[in-house]
Amino acid sequence: MRILRFVGRRLLQLIPVLLGVVVLTFLLVRVLPGDPIRTILGPNATEEDAAAARERFGLDQPMWKQFLDYLGGLVTGDFGTSIQSGGSVTAEVAVRIGPTLELVVFSVSLALVVAVVLGIWSARRADRVGDHSIRIFALIGNSMPEFWLGLVLILVGYSVLGWFPAPSGRVDPDTNLTPITGADLVDAVLTANWPAFGSAAAHLALPVATLAIVIVAPLLRSVRASALEVLHSEAYVAAGAHGLRPRTLLRGYLTRATMVRVPSLAALVFGTAIGSTVLVEYVYSWQGFGQWALRGLLYRDYPVVQASVVIIALAYVLVFLIADVVHAILDPRVKI
Repeated sequence: MRILRFVGRRLLQLIPVLLGVVVLTFLLVRVLPGDPIRTILGPNATEEDAAAARERFGLDQPMWKQFLDYLGGLVTGDFGTSIQSGGSVTAEVAVRIGPTLELVVFSVSLALVVAVVLGIWSARRADRVGDHSIRIFALIGNSMPEFWLGLVLILVGYSVLGWFPAPSGRVDPDTNLTPITGADLVDAVLTANWPAFGSAAAHLALPVATLAIVIVAPLLRSVRASALEVLHSEAYVAAGAHGLRPRTLLRGYLTRATMVRVPSLAALVFGTAIGSTVLVEYVYSWQGFGQWALRGLLYRDYPVVQASVVIIALAYVLVFLIADVVHAILDPRVKI
């Protein structure tokens, strides 16, 4: 009940946060330089064509009227109509969000496993060769841009070795995959389409590796620092002095105490991963949410940009809410 009350309070606090995001985004996108209508129609369009387009998308109305119409649509789950495509933004989000979530979830999960295992291993061998190697790896990973790393992996994995498919999509078209969630790997399992499953996994490997390497570096350093703090704590030293077995010390003390900080770190890197997907999706032609949002920003597509920011803000607060709940479960000292 205590956790449920905490979740209820945080969900109520979510309303003013999202309202503030909606207001700021609505105002900021309209002060950006450039006219979205002229960008879409091109330089040869007449004033009559531009006026008709503005009327169609409601851009001829006063700003307060545009905001009230947009807010009313949000209440019903309608993000408006894309200026670029003329389609429903809600429908486009439904198509694009699945591939990006699939990429982010797999990348963050892989990065968490690698960071926890290598971080604890490195802390137990502090100032030795293995520890220095892990720290150098983290430093290099933290210094590499996503797009450069993606291009290198494509060059090595596809062009040189030929182990992975070309970066031209998410699944081979001849597998006849039926889309359900938009996440191709999940859809392949749901439809028992195993050739599509293999194709989707092969296409997913390099983008996941790119994103995981980038976000595992800060995670690894934080996990190592947390594990070192536990190793030097009085509780751990006392437990070792009482003659507990090394396996008990590792699992019952070191790993559990180190994992207490992992939910908060995971929430932070989840946000980093969402931002990094823009470049990763562009490099791998992933056709996901990040690439869609970037295209909307380049074309000054107001409804697309507004929907992208609101969804990212919603993802942030929900992920941090989950992290706080998991943190409270792992650490009974936390009061919520």
